[in-house]
Amino acid sequence: MDEHDTSAFNTHVPEPDAPDGDALEAQMEEQVEEFLANVPWWVVLLEGMAVLGLGVLLLLKTEVTTLVLVSFFGWYWLIHGFFELASLTWDRSHWGWRVLSGVLGVLAGLYVVSAPVMGAAVVLGVATIMLGINGAIIGASSLAKAVAGGGWGVGIFGALSLVIGLSIALRFPEYMGALPWVWGVMAMIAGAAGVAAAVRIRKIQAA
Repeated sequence: MDEHDTSAFNTHVPEPDAPDGDALEAQMEEQVEEFLANVPWWVVLLEGMAVLGLGVLLLLKTEVTTLVLVSFFGWYWLIHGFFELASLTWDRSHWGWRVLSGVLGVLAGLYVVSAPVMGAAVVLGVATIMLGINGAIIGASSLAKAVAGGGWGVGIFGALSLVIGLSIALRFPEYMGALPWVWGVMAMIAGAAGVAAAVRIRKIQAA
């Protein structure tokens, strides 16, 4: 048989049509509702109320709540550091990083637990510096995108983020006192979102 005749046996298999945007969105919403139908709504409600209450306490009783919160993290770092070091007796994988993580956790936990006031100041200072550095990195990245053709809006946002981030990082003692307030506002927003999500889940499950 001539090689040109073999083309008659070649069959074209049509490729399946890709779902359009509306169908894909409807499918994702259906999957989300199916997932929410199996989530205990009261657990989400309790979590949302707890986070909301934490936000209120951070705004109304800032100093006491911050000390309690930092002390909690201190105990967490201490216990986690001990368990991280103890786990090396049966698992030596990535032992270098785990030793470093465990030792730092134990030292940080002991410092915060033994001196909660100074520990809270150190934690707030470090968190403020990290917040400023993060803002500066976002600003520098946005400026790079603007130079690559991202537009004036991206460039202005990048410049503002870079300046504000560097200002916070370099002058952190002036800003770290406001950090618990920022945490409080964020906690209240997250808690309210959790309560709203619990109400939605309850409606889905009752339908």
